Amino acid sequence: MSTHTDPRYAGALRLDGKRALITGATKGIGADIARAFAGAGAGLVLSGRDTGELSAAREALREEFGVEVHTAAVDLATPDGPSELARQGAAAFGGLDILVNNAGVSHPQPAVDTDPVLFDATIAVNLRAPALLASAVGAAMVAAGTGGSIITVASAAALAPLPDHYAYCASKAGLVMATKVLARELGPHGIRANSVCPTVVLTEMGQRVWGEEAKAAPMIARIPLGRFAVPHEVSDTVVWLASDAASMINGVDIPIDGGYTMG
Repeated sequence: MSTHTDPRYAGALRLDGKRALITGATKGIGADIARAFAGAGAGLVLSGRDTGELSAAREALREEFGVEVHTAAVDLATPDGPSELARQGAAAFGGLDILVNNAGVSHPQPAVDTDPVLFDATIAVNLRAPALLASAVGAAMVAAGTGGSIITVASAAALAPLPDHYAYCASKAGLVMATKVLARELGPHGIRANSVCPTVVLTEMGQRVWGEEAKAAPMIARIPLGRFAVPHEVSDTVVWLASDAASMINGVDIPIDGGYTMG
């Protein structure tokens, strides 16, 4: 019995030769996405605020996967942070093919107890920063004329209300719609824009926040698969969206939630 490899799928999920900027790349989902991208052969620009953590991540990925890795220590919450990161990201490789907007914060509070300072901080990091970064990177991709992929890590909280997450839900819902506008406007230039919307993901932070069975049980009860997500389930989807295997996928928000948001 003979076997052969269908050329349509040979390397379809590889990212060799692609240049990717990943925000929030040293912890949690972002760190797992960075590792997945490195494993798929992409050159990386890792963004975060802690230079020590960025350096450690860079050296670990270089050693394990042999890919080119650069870092950019930029605070995206500052007024000029997004434009500065777009500049540094492009300068590292002479351009970018992929942007993964992953960095985010959460300050849970009941809606009636909303702290305006924390509300503004959430909107600044979760909506303003990624929207402006995608605008700047998207403009550079248009100018380069080589297409690209912009991937937003949003949340199931963008699609279904979550108590005590007033600002967070608003910020992520806004980000999903901003991504759709990018898809509409940049699609004619061969640039795809999509978002993923995970439920609780069992990163170190996820374990800390949702590790108590009493707190987790009501949430898990609303997920038909009966469990939370693990990081690679998000990363695998993001790699697919960045790859040529998803070349006709544009303007969608993909729930990674075990059925939580289907109603």
